[in-house]
Amino acid sequence: MTRRFLVGGNHKCNGNKESLKSLIEALNCANIPPKDTVEVVIAPPTLYLDYANTQINRDRFSVSAQNCYSESKGAFTGEISAEMIRDLALDWVILGHSERRHIFKESNELIAKKTKHSITQKLQVIFCVGEQLSDRNANNTEKVLDEQLHSLSTALSVEDWKNIVIAYEPVWAIGTGVTASPQQAQDAHVYIRKWLAEKVNEKVSSETRILYGGSVTATNAAELAQQSEIDGFLVGGASLVAASFITIIQSVSSKSSKL
Repeated sequence: MTRRFLVGGNHKCNGNKESLKSLIEALNCANIPPKDTVEVVIAPPTLYLDYANTQINRDRFSVSAQNCYSESKGAFTGEISAEMIRDLALDWVILGHSERRHIFKESNELIAKKTKHSITQKLQVIFCVGEQLSDRNANNTEKVLDEQLHSLSTALSVEDWKNIVIAYEPVWAIGTGVTASPQQAQDAHVYIRKWLAEKVNEKVSSETRILYGGSVTATNAAELAQQSEIDGFLVGGASLVAASFITIIQSVSSKSSKL
């Protein structure tokens, strides 16, 4: 089946209102393929979510939160809830990013709980998985992916999977300038899709979009997009630069040319 390409831009803790305004103005005017060909989601810092959502062309783009907690409300200083994200009329949240896992020490179980709660609030989730360099060097990539996906699958119903987009992000390639080769990325995506078929079902496996993230740039996006199991990208630094991000969005044409 043909899965709709998706490009997400994760701004992380970068930018300000003025830089976001410039980026959104450029996106609103950009010559990019239609929404039924490529879905585009940007994830600015929490402080700017409402501003982004009111300024961006919502007929063409969506806005995502970068994180949320597993509870609806309470004494959780500094956190935001899925309910708050929905209150801003947003549809997306990114969960399980390697920086949440490794800097903020979020466990597989907590991330799965956050994902389930987000889905109950009708959010779509970009669920990030990926191995560290030490895992890859020890040939433990599949083991790490299995552990991360297993925790998720135990929290979700089969029906929940329609709200999940998986982003494979090898930690050793995030923000390092080092990108997994197209074949390395393809191999990991093939494993994830096989895992879904065996542990969930064939329908979920064939329909779930799997993105690649890890130093995706305007230069390498087209070659990566040609891989059959790469359904789009979760972009970090390049998503802050309008020209680069637009070029990455346009890389869907490389995917189309291979179909």
